[in-house]
Amino acid sequence: MLKIKNLHASVEGEKILKGINLEINPGEVHAIMGPNGSGKSTLASVIAGNEDFEVTKGDILFEKANISELSPEERAHKGIFLSFQYPVEIPGVSVTNFIKTSINQVRKAQGQKDMPANEMLKKIREKSALLEMDRKFLSRSLNEGFSGGEKKRNEIFQMAMLEPKLAILDETDSGLDIDALRIVADGVNRLKTKDNATLVITHYQRLLDYVIPDVVHVLMDGKIVKTGGKELAKELEEKGYDWLKEERAEMTS
Repeated sequence: MLKIKNLHASVEGEKILKGINLEINPGEVHAIMGPNGSGKSTLASVIAGNEDFEVTKGDILFEKANISELSPEERAHKGIFLSFQYPVEIPGVSVTNFIKTSINQVRKAQGQKDMPANEMLKKIREKSALLEMDRKFLSRSLNEGFSGGEKKRNEIFQMAMLEPKLAILDETDSGLDIDALRIVADGVNRLKTKDNATLVITHYQRLLDYVIPDVVHVLMDGKIVKTGGKELAKELEEKGYDWLKEERAEMTS
């Protein structure tokens, strides 16, 4: 579904990604871990098409088509979803109106008519129940005055409603207590199908106790330096990242 080849990217002239290679197939959950400043959030932003970052080399293929030149909107229309680490507040736009507009814009781009109101309402009820969301929440302005947990739960609600092919969760676990983490993770797990894929970006093993990854990648200094199964995340939790730095130093010396 996603194939990244030798991806290099920079922001304001500073090189951040230095040759990323990554493949994600339908039905898979991949996790990217790494220390602060390693390029994890940059990778998420570049896949989603954030124009603050300049791709200087390499290709991003989504369902075999090169999307490197597409705008964020065009990528979203193709089925790429990014859950932000720090979701923005949009006063005056309710959660419900935002999600209706988003869904109908995607449908329009795919040559479909707007979703009928009764179908939309049914889907909103279904997905908000899945994430144990209070119905009053849906009439509030998007993220305005929301707690950290409410913002993250709202991001997963948007994902549930939009049903993307590829969902990128950028540190969705940051700032969540254990109950909110469980609800968010449960929502992610229930939305998983053989036809979609998830890329989870996290510092911590604890999210991966709930959202079990098929593959774990370690990103350091703009490169993927190690790939393994879910046990790799546990090893990182126990030992930190220093042993990988030492391992890399030995390989390059």
